[in-house]
Amino acid sequence: MSLELPPIIIAVVFAHLLALLSPGPDFLIVVKSGIKNTKKNAIGVAIGIALANAVYIIICIVGIGALLAKSVVIMTLLKVLGGLFLSYLAFMSMKARKKDYDHLIHSAGTANIQTSTFQKEFLTGFLSGILNPKNPIFYLSLFSLVLTNEISLSLKIGLGIWMTFIVFAWDTFIIFVLSRNTVRELFSKFAFYIDKFTGVVLGLIGAKLIHSAFARN
Repeated sequence: MSLELPPIIIAVVFAHLLALLSPGPDFLIVVKSGIKNTKKNAIGVAIGIALANAVYIIICIVGIGALLAKSVVIMTLLKVLGGLFLSYLAFMSMKARKKDYDHLIHSAGTANIQTSTFQKEFLTGFLSGILNPKNPIFYLSLFSLVLTNEISLSLKIGLGIWMTFIVFAWDTFIIFVLSRNTVRELFSKFAFYIDKFTGVVLGLIGAKLIHSAFARN
């Protein structure tokens, strides 16, 4: 292995970690699910998001990520579908009434919280990750540093597995923190307002994506 490769790989791993720490739609959806669902069902979101990330990582490794990122039609479609999906989540958050959250307060600290299913949360997480147009561009920019003949395929695959695992581990960590009784009790009292704030942010991001899909360069 070239002496120049370790710093490059470290830079890629560090950049990926920083991106995870930057709140985005996926983070908001994980928090939303962690507050409103049991730990078991909320983990479905984490698995879905990680799998969506894995799809784009595989696409980049096999070499068609550049074509995907350069395709105006595909990127426009991703932006529109992603924007509509986030807008739908925002609408569902905004239409909920305050009394719909009463059961969260009464069941805080117990294992009875359940507003969704594992399958539904998994689908929500996967769609959030796969319809985010920033994901293919982000992973393409990262893998452009390591997609060289000097780096073996096994190392590229290893990086991909590591990135997928870290995405899952980070989202699962957030869910586990929110599942703690003291944290859940605190968040449950403000669940209505947190959900409304999340809805507004997701709606703004969704509108921005749709606008950017049709805006002239």
